[in-house]
Amino acid sequence: MSMYTIKDLEHLSGIKAHTLRIWEQRYGLLSPERTGGNRERLYSDNDMRHLLNVSVLNRNGFKISRISEMSRGDVEAEVSRLATDGQSFDVQIDALIVAMADMREMRFEELFNAALRQHGFEETMMRVIFPFMRRIGIMWQVGSIVPAQEHFISNLVRQKIIASIDKQDTRVNPGSRTVLLFLPEGELHELSLLFTQYIFRSYGHRTVYLGQSVPFSDLESVAETTKPDIVFSVFTSYPRESDIDSYAKKLRDLFVTQPIVLAGMQTQKLQLTDNDRVMVLPTIESTLAFVSEFSANPSKVVSYA
Repeated sequence: MSMYTIKDLEHLSGIKAHTLRIWEQRYGLLSPERTGGNRERLYSDNDMRHLLNVSVLNRNGFKISRISEMSRGDVEAEVSRLATDGQSFDVQIDALIVAMADMREMRFEELFNAALRQHGFEETMMRVIFPFMRRIGIMWQVGSIVPAQEHFISNLVRQKIIASIDKQDTRVNPGSRTVLLFLPEGELHELSLLFTQYIFRSYGHRTVYLGQSVPFSDLESVAETTKPDIVFSVFTSYPRESDIDSYAKKLRDLFVTQPIVLAGMQTQKLQLTDNDRVMVLPTIESTLAFVSEFSANPSKVVSYA
């Protein structure tokens, strides 16, 4: 069983530690254990789960005095109702946080499928899943969740994207282009690249998907074989900051006529000054806008950076 500090709960729930202490004292909302010398509160998995549910209700108009009178089962049932009625993306994200913390695959399935019915795949990804993934990325950085929880939920999301790609029509549209998609060697964060493949295919383009951690030497052979019209990659953790400019230059030298489109957090560190044909897309939203513009006019690549 995991134990959480009050700061962990603050990061997970978005409720200030000062407020949590007041809720404990006034309403008996949680019952933390104490470390030696009665210095620090430590909270159980059950406390964490209950607080996440409480925070969902509180942000959706339930007064804490009312919530404190509800049983934990009633609180969870009300959150489930809110999360599946499709009225609030934030509620769906909060409910996914609870499912991730508990590592409950069936709950994830229920929430994802409810969002899919209400919003469709693309909007579910853009309005629920990617904001959710950004939030748990922050939680991972501050140590509020363990890597296993992040891996658990990332793999479930990955399965959903692959399943949606498998359902797409494999025929390409007249005038479509060939898009090469890959992650650089060492890079394993694949969700954005997979979703970008889905978007390119939805516009009828042919995609050559190489996936995670592709050695540069492999790109050299693929460049000649596939002759792509555009090259797309996502830099989340790799290349390292010291290597990112030289890597982008190597791509530009390898693909001498094709536009090279780079997305992901690491691209913010690019310092290229002579960056013709290298385009940076800072967000998943700008990636969608780029694919739309590229599909409408492939000969004119427009930067949304």
